[in-house]
Amino acid sequence: MKPELRIGVVDSGHSPAQQAQVIAGRRFSLLEDALVEGELREDPLGHGSAVIEAIGRRALSAVFCVAQVFDQRGVTSALQIATAIDWLVEQDVRLINLSLGLRQDRSLLRQACAAALTRGVLLCASSPAQGEGVYPANYPQVLRVTGDARCAEQQWSWLDSAQADFAACVHGTYPGQSGASLGCAALSGHIAGYLARQPQANNQQVVQWLQDHARYRGPERRSGA
Repeated sequence: MKPELRIGVVDSGHSPAQQAQVIAGRRFSLLEDALVEGELREDPLGHGSAVIEAIGRRALSAVFCVAQVFDQRGVTSALQIATAIDWLVEQDVRLINLSLGLRQDRSLLRQACAAALTRGVLLCASSPAQGEGVYPANYPQVLRVTGDARCAEQQWSWLDSAQADFAACVHGTYPGQSGASLGCAALSGHIAGYLARQPQANNQQVVQWLQDHARYRGPERRSGA
């Protein structure tokens, strides 16, 4: 019997329809600059639901541990994300999807990512297609992922660019949700599907598999006007 494949998601929560796929959940919020932990609330943004759907569609056997860090305004902090990562590692997840990004480097977030990687957890974080990089995508060994309009549902690209390492399909089934966030979730789904078939694969082998099976290599070449 294959071991249970647990995928961690740091986002805005999940939909009621996804409850059966979620085996653990925790909400991390700020109250007067103090961190408060509690039970999950219904996804106020639909963003986390779209991310989970994109991953689960490509890895049917995966189950999810969900760390809710966004409020109804779509705002979060390094403290919330770092604590969420630490909690997900305790839940024995194999992969953490971080379809989010902060402009500023924060030591506690960097340390949380490094600790997760040391435990063998793979981190996929979204990175903008243009402009300055964000965190945690900019940290060493974190896979930087964006969207690629060239990619169909089951395709991804190996960009190896200043902006991102990989990219994947930007389209999902949730209205209004697209871009780098869904590209990151789609790639996490491809990885989760591979890990379901090859549960003993380490992070280096996962990256090699992604490179070997990428549909496109290098950034999209856009012709001038």
